[in-house]
Amino acid sequence: MGSSATPSTAASAPGRRKVALYLALLTLQYGAQPLISKRFVRQEVIVTTLVLSIEVAKVICAVILLVAEGSLKKQFNNWSITRSLTASGLPAAIYALQNSLLQISYKNLDSLTFSILNQTKLLFTAFFTYLILGQKQSPKQIFALTLLIAAAVLLSIGESSSKGSGGGNSDYILLYGIIPVTVASVLSGLASSLCQWASQVKKHTSYMMTIEMSFIGSMCLLASTSQSPDGEAIRKHGFFHEWTLLTVVPVLMNAVGGILVGLVTTYAGGGFVIVSALLVTALLQFIFDGKPPSLYCLIALPLVMTSIFIYQKYPYVDRKKKD
Repeated sequence: MGSSATPSTAASAPGRRKVALYLALLTLQYGAQPLISKRFVRQEVIVTTLVLSIEVAKVICAVILLVAEGSLKKQFNNWSITRSLTASGLPAAIYALQNSLLQISYKNLDSLTFSILNQTKLLFTAFFTYLILGQKQSPKQIFALTLLIAAAVLLSIGESSSKGSGGGNSDYILLYGIIPVTVASVLSGLASSLCQWASQVKKHTSYMMTIEMSFIGSMCLLASTSQSPDGEAIRKHGFFHEWTLLTVVPVLMNAVGGILVGLVTTYAGGGFVIVSALLVTALLQFIFDGKPPSLYCLIALPLVMTSIFIYQKYPYVDRKKKD
């Protein structure tokens, strides 16, 4: 869901009600996505088919929005394959891998644990934006990132050990739950930084980047199916193996969420949404699964929420420019 870049600030800002609607929709999408994916996607569904479907849905959403803006023709007239590959090629391949890892992790972690660990992408985004764009962090932001690391380590060790002591396979949870979402967070940070570079240096617009990255990412996934286990499974069982009508729901939610991320980041900032979404995840998990948060989640959740609040509230200020 993270492959949408920020829309052009040249676009007219929507009214407060529309911004509030974007915030509410994105909060629900963030909060419900792990639970919906876990409930509506069967274990036997081939991961590559899910990711490919999400990318196609993102393209359709982006094209619809460009048509609504009346800028579709202009965008494609200015498009070039060289510029597209330079700006979107590498992020697209990274996001394709990231989305595959997230789909694996969705199935093997409870919704709240997944959502909390997924927020470590903030740490890796900060790291890669410093390396690629030279974007510095304030001392308070560094403290916030330290809290995030502490929460992630606590949750990873705690959840892994509790699954083992509760009769589950702790190695399986680590390999197919915790490690995939952590690696996905690293990849998300890298791809997000590359998208920021593309939007600043290459002056690439949001929706065109969404279309390009989804298309290129899909091509990478299709190419991988010639040798991958998923490709063999598709050839043996068919593309929609173990899909149901309900499987379409998380696919569409993920695609729409990618578009909403860009709109909310531009007009309102994303910190409030992330904090609210964690609470929504905890509430929905308790309502629908009857599963209260574990002790480790209860400790990690306020750490992550505090971290996100501090990180958004106290950005780095260049004193020389300010003076």
